[in-house]
This record gives sequence, structure tokens and C-alpha cells, in this order.
Amino acid sequence: MMTVPVALTIAGSDSSGGAGIQADLKTFAALGVYGASVITALTAQNTQGVAAIHNVPAHFVTAQIDAVFGDLDVGALKIGMVAQVAVIDAITAGLSRWKPAHVVLDPVMVATSGARLLESDAIEALRSKLVPRAQLLTPNLPEAAVLLDEPVAEGEPDIVRQGQRLLEFGCAAVLIKGGHMHGPESIDYLVTRQGTMTFAAPRAVTRNTHGTGCSLSSAIVAGLAKGDGMETAVRGAKAYVTAAIAAADRLNIGRGHGPIHHFHQFEHFRF
Repeated sequence: MMTVPVALTIAGSDSSGGAGIQADLKTFAALGVYGASVITALTAQNTQGVAAIHNVPAHFVTAQIDAVFGDLDVGALKIGMVAQVAVIDAITAGLSRWKPAHVVLDPVMVATSGARLLESDAIEALRSKLVPRAQLLTPNLPEAAVLLDEPVAEGEPDIVRQGQRLLEFGCAAVLIKGGHMHGPESIDYLVTRQGTMTFAAPRAVTRNTHGTGCSLSSAIVAGLAKGDGMETAVRGAKAYVTAAIAAADRLNIGRGHGPIHHFHQFEHFRF
């Protein structure tokens, strides 16, 4: 029998398959880990936008968490879309019960299309209850600004300073994603109490970036589940997502912001 690392995603569902739970499970599969899921919300969405959101009751989120941890040996998990305070409380309690070794928190607030995915009263709960339990927090520039109630950082000194401020909320490390900046490279900043590391990659010119943030955080989780250290996991995830974005235009999905190509490395196979 083959032992396969297990990764868990706690997040919202994307009915078009490009982001959220679906992107996470595709990423896990592409990177060789077994993916399990806890769904926090259902969205009616496609590449052009979010039409509706149906939040899963907190007690059912709890039931999913306990079902997965009660049976599967979860090596690492990510937390994505959590829209309500009650669901944040349910996840916080679940983390206390099951004590997973690796927790990556991707503070999903706004979809690529611009739709708001986090209720305003949930921001403080996210900041005070989930961030302190995270080994790694992965905001993009606008999300970091919202968490800090500051303007969006415009350069490296501000990005590093915001990362250091986010550490004060109790997480072990912060990866601020630089995809919203301009220039020939997309640079992410891993800020820890020991210092800052940068991860740069050529910036691809494409509008097909749906699910990029979800996929990056789940790729990091896949690495952690396989036993990688944080730096190695981040570096591997950056390389995977960069290649998936570069290959995105080889897919023809939808009429808006299409998904990245999660299975780009398998294109030479014919089934």
C-alpha cells in the first residue's frame, strides 16, 4: 500500500471550478498529495463574477472538520474563504480540538472579479482568532492593508513594514503577495521574526488569473504536508503557480477572468 500525504482545505466552493475548494483540490492533486475539504460557503459564480453566496451553517462546518480529522491523518491545512463570525468560531474551536501541525491562512476578502467575499464584522474575528493560529498568513497587498487598516503598500519598505506589523497579530510568518504591483517581475515577500526573503518570478501578461491566490496557498500546504520546510514549500509553490499562470492562455474557459492551468505539467499525456 502507498502512503500519500494528506492536505485539507477549509474554504468556499467555486461553481465554475477555478478558485476556492476546486482550485485547492486540483493543486493538491497536481502536486501529489491527497486532498480533503471542508466547505464553508457555496458560491454561484463563473469567470465573470459572483452571482450569489450561500453560507454553510457553523454546526455543519464543525461536523465536516471532525469527520475529516477523526479519520484522516492530515499533514497540513489551509483556510480560505470564511465569511461569517460563527464559522470562524467553529474553525477556531476545531483547530483547538485537533491541533494540526501546519496551518496556512489565506485571508480571502475580494474575488478576482471584485466581489466582496468577507462580511465586515468577520474581519476583526479573522484578525484576532484565526491569524494567531496560523503558521503562515498569505495576504495580497489589498488584504494586508485591510487587516492593518492602512493604505495599500506601494513599495518594498512599506510591504516589509506591513509584514512585520502583521506578525504582531500572532502568526509565525507572513507571505505578502506582490501580484497587484507593476513591473517585469512579480515579487512575494516572506516576512518572519528572523528577517525577510523575496521570491521573484517573471510577470505573465494574461487576464486568466482566476484562483491564483487560492492555488498558491494550497501549493504551500501541499509542500508542508510532504514534509518540506517553509522556505522550500513557498519556493516550490511560487514556481508551480508561475508556470500555471504562464500556461493559462492555453485554456479556453469562460468569457471573463479564466482559471490558471493547474495541470500544465501533464499536457504531454494523452488519455
